[in-house]
Amino acid sequence: MREKDRQGDVRQGHDLYRRLVDEIVGGRLRPGDRLVETELAARLGASRTPVREAIRQLESEGLVSHEPRLGASVRTLDYGEITELYEMRAVLEGTAARFAARAASDVELDELRAINVEMRAAKNTGALYLSNKQFHAVLLNAARNRFLVRSVEAVNKTLLILGPSTMEEGGRASEAMAEHDGVVEALLERDGEKAEARMRAHIEAAHRARLRQLRLETAA
Repeated sequence: MREKDRQGDVRQGHDLYRRLVDEIVGGRLRPGDRLVETELAARLGASRTPVREAIRQLESEGLVSHEPRLGASVRTLDYGEITELYEMRAVLEGTAARFAARAASDVELDELRAINVEMRAAKNTGALYLSNKQFHAVLLNAARNRFLVRSVEAVNKTLLILGPSTMEEGGRASEAMAEHDGVVEALLERDGEKAEARMRAHIEAAHRARLRQLRLETAA
């Protein structure tokens, strides 16, 4: 294969990877769903080589598992793994909130408040999800710790397997915004202990909402 063709396949593979991640997050691809190269190539309008590249990237990031004779499928998380991931998220993001209480600039604090205002004005779940993601990203960057950022990103990457946001659950969006307000209040007071406790409580509430969401899906 010519170098130019190989590079084109790699670029297309990255594009297809992002499309498949979006399908996992959106719930079109569910845990346990098989990823058959020929079927994906036909559906996504691509050749098998970039599809294979995309599947390999998903596998390297833990979003897809590969079983002999069965092939690739979206990874399934059991109850214990989900709990462990949210426990790690509570520890890491709680620590980020404590660090941010010390290091966040006034501009970053203003941005956190503005994002929460945008969340309240959101017209759909997609907008809520994006604003919520931005809120946590700004707070994490305000912690000024690159290693902490990488650790949180790794946990959140695995959580993508669970699909649609818990913001779809009745009342969860309003609860999350009130919890954000509490975190921001603690940050404005420069109270690291309070900020950490409130962020941990926020993540624990998200964990409960996720388990409730999964229970309802199983019962349906």
